[in-house]
Amino acid sequence: MFVVSYYRVVLSRFSIIVCKDLYSYLISRSCLSIHTISRRNRMSCPGNRMRWNLTPSDIHMEVEELTKKTKAVYDSVATLTSEQIDYDNVIRVLAEDTAEYHTRRNLLDFAQHVSPDKELREASVAADKKLSEFDVEISMREDIFKILLAADNKFGENLKPEAKRYLKRLLKLGKRNGLHLSEEIQSQIKAIKKTMSDLCIDFSKNLNEENTTLEFTAEELEGLPLDIMKGLDKTESGNFKVSLKYPHYFPCMKFVRNPNVRMKLETAFNSRCIKENTAILEQLITLRQKQANLLSFPTHSAFVLDMRMAKDPNRVASFLDDLQRKLTPLKEQEMCLFLQYKKEDCEKNGFPYDGTINMWDLRYYMTRAEERKYAVEQNKLKEYFPLTVVTKGLLDIYQELLSLKFDLIEGAEVWHPDVTLYSVSDKATGSLIGYFYLDLFPREGKYGHAACFGLQPGCIVRDGVRQVSVAAMVANFSKPTSDQPSLLTHDEVETYFHEFGHVMHQICAEAEFALFSGTAVERDFVEAPSQMLENWCWERESLARMSSHYKNGSSIPDDLLVPLLNSRKANAGVFNLRQILLAKFDQTIHTTDQASTVKVFDELSQKILGIPSTPCTNMSASFGHLAGGYDAQYYGYLWSEVFSADMFYSRFKVEGIMNPKVGLDYRSYILKPGGSLDAEEMIHRFLGRDPQPEAFLQSKGLQL
Repeated sequence: MFVVSYYRVVLSRFSIIVCKDLYSYLISRSCLSIHTISRRNRMSCPGNRMRWNLTPSDIHMEVEELTKKTKAVYDSVATLTSEQIDYDNVIRVLAEDTAEYHTRRNLLDFAQHVSPDKELREASVAADKKLSEFDVEISMREDIFKILLAADNKFGENLKPEAKRYLKRLLKLGKRNGLHLSEEIQSQIKAIKKTMSDLCIDFSKNLNEENTTLEFTAEELEGLPLDIMKGLDKTESGNFKVSLKYPHYFPCMKFVRNPNVRMKLETAFNSRCIKENTAILEQLITLRQKQANLLSFPTHSAFVLDMRMAKDPNRVASFLDDLQRKLTPLKEQEMCLFLQYKKEDCEKNGFPYDGTINMWDLRYYMTRAEERKYAVEQNKLKEYFPLTVVTKGLLDIYQELLSLKFDLIEGAEVWHPDVTLYSVSDKATGSLIGYFYLDLFPREGKYGHAACFGLQPGCIVRDGVRQVSVAAMVANFSKPTSDQPSLLTHDEVETYFHEFGHVMHQICAEAEFALFSGTAVERDFVEAPSQMLENWCWERESLARMSSHYKNGSSIPDDLLVPLLNSRKANAGVFNLRQILLAKFDQTIHTTDQASTVKVFDELSQKILGIPSTPCTNMSASFGHLAGGYDAQYYGYLWSEVFSADMFYSRFKVEGIMNPKVGLDYRSYILKPGGSLDAEEMIHRFLGRDPQPEAFLQSKGLQL
């Protein structure tokens, strides 16, 4: 998923991550070392402007000060005469204010996703709403748009490439806000934008605050791994409390044998926030289409894709249709196998066999296929992925690959004791590039998925000084218990690599303008750099560096490792058709002015997967992407895999996955530009040619 308000949130599949003893563990190990900066040896973290001691009243005052200051800057620019208009007092002033505004704004509204203090989270939500309303006001200033038009006419063609791109982008965004249209239309668009902003914030808040739990006996949870059972709280009667958070829900859906338990959990999971968020989503659909019509776009999808690589909804539809056609035979084979397993299980365990795969069966039998067809032993594999070992291996690999050095900052000011902070420097020059936070365990009120939050844009600020980038990776990995460390599934290791790839994109980008900082690339390309880095979780060489048994430090034996590597294309049909289902649902509801989301999702699910939605559920009510900046863009996950597969198999797989030259090329050509270049140009520079789809299709188990 992606964007909430002005900062960027990038998330992947299902996720989770760090141990409180991480520091001592890292110090005790060698390899590419993670150095430590002691608090007593530093006065602060140079260039990191984030602070985590704000109170609710502080947030309120900061909002008032920030909006007042920013408005004054825009008011000043708006008074310029045609003679006064030049680069310094238009482009430079607006760019510097944008960098300042984004930095301070992100601090104020990030708390709603991570603060352990409910009052502070609520203050952050209120701030987000007020600032979002202010964002709309600023974006709808026709006087500034006219100044920008005059600047473009006066000196636009003489600007340096990135400055020219910046000015052209501001003009295009102005037109996408209707600033070239009548005052009446502008007023309608402004009202729509304000309403949509509030609705999106409420949608996210509802999900963050959702805290449903279900109770089950030990017998009902038979099959659930022991380490998960030990982490469950109990009721006074001795039953186990299972939440709908990822560390509880997904293991239950993969391993609990009782289909009735899985049905109860899946029903609860896909009916989270169903009443309030269904209403919000369906209102958003109508408002988005109304805005598109006002701007002379046929659909909201067409409006969104005008700024993306795909450009045209028909091109997206063709891409998804073609992939669906190719994957359906694979899915049919997999479903037949699932039914065979289900019949055997029902006969063995005494459950009635209904001759169908239901939504609550899907993950369970996907896991059985991995175990029985590929001999993957997920529970045994977990023992080789303790969080501390994975973290050290991951950080070492990224440092070596991208020629960076990470320093763990001891005693750093953070928002929760579980959180750690690292600085990032260029290995060759020693120059500071940025900082990243790791917040990896679940807690009440915290953002429920895995995501990268860009907190401080890396860009040029006042006096030509470069502001370093600051990012946070937020995840929800299982916490350690009294007798066992936090152990990750291989899926979670892959998620860790993916999300940290977004962190590196945020940190390594060196754009001049905040508008192009970090992951500010086309949304249907933004996942490609991180998807590419998931491949390191499937290579023997890199897996050896991020794994060892949590008890004795031994390596993963071949009888566990080889089946894992062979299983990469397991369930490729079902998994990818579910992605197509979500992408087509997203496109379908955003090519109309109203939709019954329950009905649309159920119809598409039956058509694409052959599985109806569970009664009384609406998955889209908890589909955070749709209110978090991915509307009409979920197809981007599959679209960007075309590029990620080509980049990996054409360069890294051929020249070496730890080849420092390829790693530097990747950092220079893909990460460094941020959004200052078109994605197609970045890909061409890295590959030396246009991208090709063969590697992508083969990665899906398809024959060319």
